[in-house]
Amino acid sequence: MRTGISFTLTTSDRNRLEALVADGNTAQKHVWRARIVLLSAAGQGTHAIMREAGVAKTAVWRWQERFAQEGVDGLLRDKTRPSRIPPLGPEVSERVVALTQNEPPDEASHWTAAAMAQAAGISVSSVQRIWRGHGLQPHRLRQFKLSTDPAFAAKLRDVVGLYVDPPAHAVVLSVDEKSQIQALSRTQASLPMKPGQPETRTHDYKRHGTTTLFAALNVLEGTVIGCCMQRHRHQEFIRFLNSVEAAVPAGKLVHAVLDNYAVHKHPKVRAWLDRHPRWTFHFTPTSASWLNAVEGFFAKLTTRRLRRGVFGSLVEVQAAIKRFIAQTNGDPRPFVWTADPDRIIKAAKRGHQALDSAH
Repeated sequence: MRTGISFTLTTSDRNRLEALVADGNTAQKHVWRARIVLLSAAGQGTHAIMREAGVAKTAVWRWQERFAQEGVDGLLRDKTRPSRIPPLGPEVSERVVALTQNEPPDEASHWTAAAMAQAAGISVSSVQRIWRGHGLQPHRLRQFKLSTDPAFAAKLRDVVGLYVDPPAHAVVLSVDEKSQIQALSRTQASLPMKPGQPETRTHDYKRHGTTTLFAALNVLEGTVIGCCMQRHRHQEFIRFLNSVEAAVPAGKLVHAVLDNYAVHKHPKVRAWLDRHPRWTFHFTPTSASWLNAVEGFFAKLTTRRLRRGVFGSLVEVQAAIKRFIAQTNGDPRPFVWTADPDRIIKAAKRGHQALDSAH
């Protein structure tokens, strides 16, 4: 053993080291470290240990010394070594952050890690590390739309008031239409899902026409009145209003929440509204269709039935929509509004302020 290094191998240490050597799942670097200590305790010389363990003299001495200082646990832990590449200074990170917040070169729409690495003269991994540390994600894009309606706050409170505290002896309906619902079939049959393989289908398709779904969501009950029509003009909208009028019990006032689509404000629609005094239209602010509760039903219909559906004809897609509506009405869930209108109004003001300051 190296001069100045000595240790005594206890029974527990010997058992642990022998278990490491015998275990086939032990990392090889831990195996030959344990063998060095076991051979040293057995009185073997440095050259004999080098031949048995297949390591250099300096390795034998290093792990003899490590075991003498830290025991078995020291053999299982590698000491960290300083990187051969010097760390980047704070000025490099500041430059990368500043470049990221400006336009990229060569008419590119956004920065990539490779482009930033070339511009900053550092590696791609360094760019990614700096971006991650500063919460920068140039590859992502979030969309928004701020309402420019001067009566935004008043209309918002009006609609939210209907959702949260509906009038007595009244029905609150969220009304809208989902247009351009396509009946699509694939050019070849799809392959079913199997373990380790998702469902597969061809990328191309055949068109079999489009339909428009007019829907009215009863906010208090969660039921839906729906009707599919070929077009979405004011004539079809009036036909749908007549069907809703027939479905709503007599003696109930009807408060309908609608967006600002031109069909909803057509003169003939207004004339229909004058002939039905129990109806009251409440329009959402412009560019605020998210305030219309029926949009949630449309989203559920799209994700659960239409997007991955295969329909060989227009009749098939209309039948599928009717079945989905019947299923929804079989287990209705009342619409519950939880957002604070004051917070929405404040957020909209902050958005306008941010736009004004940026431009």
